[in-house]
Amino acid sequence: MSESLDYAPAEMETLRDMVRYAASRFNEAGIYFGHGTDNAIDEAAALALFALNLPPDTPEIYWGARLTGAERQAVMDLVRRRIEQRVPLPYITNQIHFAGLPFYVDERVLVPRSPLAELIEQSLQPWVDPHSVSRILEIGTGSGCIAIACAYAFPQARVDATDTSYAALEVAAINIQRHGLGDRVRLFNSDVFADVPDESYQIIITNPPYVDQTAMDALPPEYKHEPLNALAGGDDGLDVVRRIVDGASRYLSEDGILVVEVGDSDDAVAKTFPNLPAMWVELERGGHGVFILAATELKNWHAA
Repeated sequence: MSESLDYAPAEMETLRDMVRYAASRFNEAGIYFGHGTDNAIDEAAALALFALNLPPDTPEIYWGARLTGAERQAVMDLVRRRIEQRVPLPYITNQIHFAGLPFYVDERVLVPRSPLAELIEQSLQPWVDPHSVSRILEIGTGSGCIAIACAYAFPQARVDATDTSYAALEVAAINIQRHGLGDRVRLFNSDVFADVPDESYQIIITNPPYVDQTAMDALPPEYKHEPLNALAGGDDGLDVVRRIVDGASRYLSEDGILVVEVGDSDDAVAKTFPNLPAMWVELERGGHGVFILAATELKNWHAA
């Protein structure tokens, strides 16, 4: 069955009707989920609630409420955009949560979805003493979500965040202002360590571009809306990762740690750095490919 997406059928009267109908059209179109939800029902519900200016926790009693013609059309307009343009949901709503915090996003930055959120919510324990952390550096901040989440997790720390993209830094600045963290989170236009302050950090954390060329060539259409230079990591996915591993020692304190997300490029890391004393983290909420290096072990590895 293939129906026109211009108007909702007259039989679709309630919010529940519209969510079910939108989910059916999403499944029929074969859209990709992975930028905030992982199934058609949740995607449709989030889209419909946004179109109707209702909160995500709208009580069940309202789901049976009848919609006006204008409201049904507002939902259908977004359903059509999601299907025909393959725009990820957070770019339509301009909002997403990361580490339990709300963030503004648009197509200047990646949609936040890093498993690093889980570790940040745990204040990176047991690898650091949260009360002793005073300086944090994030490489490749994008929307600023990781840097801002770190500022919440380590309330005594100053956070420096870098990106090569001025457009991304504009979005990060919006989020820093919204969270009232302008006095604790600083932004720098820097290619990895090229223009970062000459400081010593207890934590360097990064979700760099790490998608290899084979995977880039196979990306679903939704990913084409994201800044591709924030995804593409070269032939083996490690172009930027190599530079981070090579340069981090200079900026880490003696008791510092380097936290790196490499996702599906974890096998490439193991092959490229066979003797790297990295500890791969087991994540309870899903995701993989995150390793942590202690500053002393990293320096000894370089020396060897």
